[in-house]
Amino acid sequence: MGFALMSVIELVLVFSLSFFHSDEGVLSTLDGPFKPVTVPLDNSSRGKAVDLSDTDPVVQRVVEGFEPEQISLSLSATYDSVWISWITGLQNYTSGIIHHVRLTGLMPDTLYQYQCGDPSISAMSDVYYFRTMPVSGPHSYPSRVAVVGDLGLTFNTTSTVDHMISNHPDLVLLVGDVSYANLYLTNGTGSDCYSCSFSQTPIHETYQPRWDYWGRYMQPLVSKVPIMVVEGNHEIEQQAENQTFVAYSCRFAFPSEESGSSSTFYYSFNAGGIHFIMLGAYISYNKPEDQYKWLERDLASVDREATPWLVAAWHPPWYSTYKAHYREAECMRVEMEDILYKYGVDIVFNGHVHAYERSNRVYNYTLDPCGPIYIIVGDGGNREKMAIAHADEAGNCPEPSTTPDEYMGGYCAFNFTSGPAEGKFCWDRQPDYSAYRESSFGHGILEVQNETHALWTWHRNKDMYNLAGDEIYIVRQPDRCPVESGGT
Repeated sequence: MGFALMSVIELVLVFSLSFFHSDEGVLSTLDGPFKPVTVPLDNSSRGKAVDLSDTDPVVQRVVEGFEPEQISLSLSATYDSVWISWITGLQNYTSGIIHHVRLTGLMPDTLYQYQCGDPSISAMSDVYYFRTMPVSGPHSYPSRVAVVGDLGLTFNTTSTVDHMISNHPDLVLLVGDVSYANLYLTNGTGSDCYSCSFSQTPIHETYQPRWDYWGRYMQPLVSKVPIMVVEGNHEIEQQAENQTFVAYSCRFAFPSEESGSSSTFYYSFNAGGIHFIMLGAYISYNKPEDQYKWLERDLASVDREATPWLVAAWHPPWYSTYKAHYREAECMRVEMEDILYKYGVDIVFNGHVHAYERSNRVYNYTLDPCGPIYIIVGDGGNREKMAIAHADEAGNCPEPSTTPDEYMGGYCAFNFTSGPAEGKFCWDRQPDYSAYRESSFGHGILEVQNETHALWTWHRNKDMYNLAGDEIYIVRQPDRCPVESGGT
């Protein structure tokens, strides 16, 4: 892949705008823990899980020559800096030149206009705009953060993104599994099992134009709203010379260096009074390794006076009750759960399981008023099947030896040693830590309103834009649950 770190950016300061939003009559986590709820499967919610074709107008290349395309924004570690990315020069396909430019010295909560490209060859983009994040503080937050996982590029995806745009997010959090290019063979033919199709060949090159299709489709949103991405298993894309995660690491800009990370797999950033930690499940997370040491440093540096909210995200969930990927990331949980609990992580977002699930506050599989709320949003709309079966239903408990992900390695998912499921690998009913689960495509919106209250809403694609399938105030209790806090 080509890569460039030069271009011209034109910036015009326009104005600043912020607003506060509140709802009444919504339950909060203070009313919990809640009795587990399972919404019956609605067969109409499957939608059209078919990939957009390469002839669809929304994925076609509409620029000429070296004009920029696939323009996107991502945040740096703090409000005064953003990354702008774009691609130029797609010819006979290998890859275009990928440009990442970091803008610094920006004002908080301010609307900027920009162009990218090369004026010397008359190859400039249209004028776009973005708003910087508010300054970090206990009373300063982005209005809406959209959270989605396992997006892909299907007709379901377009419904999800349309609904997401209607909710006017200030930031998009994509918790892994982006383009699903790895489900396409080198010649562009779709395949649900790449390794099965070419099991004897030494070179497995995935179909990179699917990434370009995805970038073109997403540009109208992510050229204006920053998107922060963390890797999923479909970004592994094992290729020649044993390379992995190449497209993921090259096509997105990450605030790795700014947040003290040496990797694109894990990093952190602030968005107003929220500190986000993005963790990598497909790179070593053991205590002696770099990611864990970075996590310790990052958590120790968080000033909870300036960023009261601490939100973590990675791809495969620790707390899922679906049969698909059940307890697959148990080794990661065993290694990292204690430190996230120690520093008082408030919310965890995951994908991977193609359904929606929200937990009660939980720690070590036990209800705990100071544990995080775990939310699975792997329901963005990809072409793979929706997760429907639950591990606690008769006949659905998987054989323990089948649960570890072979890429992540390790086996840690033993039978429970205490509680209602003692001596068993699965519960025989929906576990107490599972508050709400539903198999339906959609996305979520997080609206942090002050240092203790945040409104979480999950929106199904099958509903009208203004309806919420799940809605709850997530309430922090710093007096009841004191946490270690750093600060610089």
